[in-house]
Amino acid sequence: WDMEEAQAEREALYQFTEEEKVAWGNHSGGVNSYSHSTANVDQAMFDRLMEQRDRQQATSQSSAQSTQSTPTSGFTHLSPQGDGVTMVDVGAKTTTRRVAMARSVVIFPPEVMKEFDIRGSGIGVDRGMVSKSEMVGPKGPIFETARLAGIMGAKRTSELIPLCHPLPLDKVHIDIQLVGNHAIIECECRVTHKTGVEMEALMGASIAALTIYDMVKAVSHRVEIGKTILVNKSGGKRNVVGGNEQ
Repeated sequence: WDMEEAQAEREALYQFTEEEKVAWGNHSGGVNSYSHSTANVDQAMFDRLMEQRDRQQATSQSSAQSTQSTPTSGFTHLSPQGDGVTMVDVGAKTTTRRVAMARSVVIFPPEVMKEFDIRGSGIGVDRGMVSKSEMVGPKGPIFETARLAGIMGAKRTSELIPLCHPLPLDKVHIDIQLVGNHAIIECECRVTHKTGVEMEALMGASIAALTIYDMVKAVSHRVEIGKTILVNKSGGKRNVVGGNEQ
């Protein structure tokens, strides 16, 4: 590989005219040697590069439009070749009322149960208060804090999951119940839009679970976050009922 080969390849790629080759040859370096002729060559080459770029973009857009309605695989966020990612174009979809509900579980170890005296009447001795819908610790109401965090997380899903569409959520509701040593979190999201709201529901449930962990980790780091699943989804092309796709 030498300079002559590099120059030949460059000329073949950009298809320089003889006038441009002469002008570049006369440009021997130095600021004072830069002329209007050389400037014209610079502009001509720039215009040619832009035209080539525009043609490539037009070809790429045409290819994307032809595969948009009939993707080559079930992974709509991937390019047909599988070598790139893209945000799905939902412009042609129908606006519908969409609802999704996700569930996450937080499992408390014995030391947390003992700290809150959960087995007793619900009132811990200098430890905190417990009911089926709330646990109050030194930081304050644990479940209520988790609900607020989950709602905030659901609203900001598109900022954390890169290919999610920003959605104007109609409603986010989070319910947390204590069943034995399991905190059951259910997050329901609703939107009137062209794309589903399941990621927002999953995000809300997950953030609520992480917040509960944060609120009780001073007692134990053996707290577990169990599985997080999509329970229900409706309003789109595919529905989910009871965790099963219809």
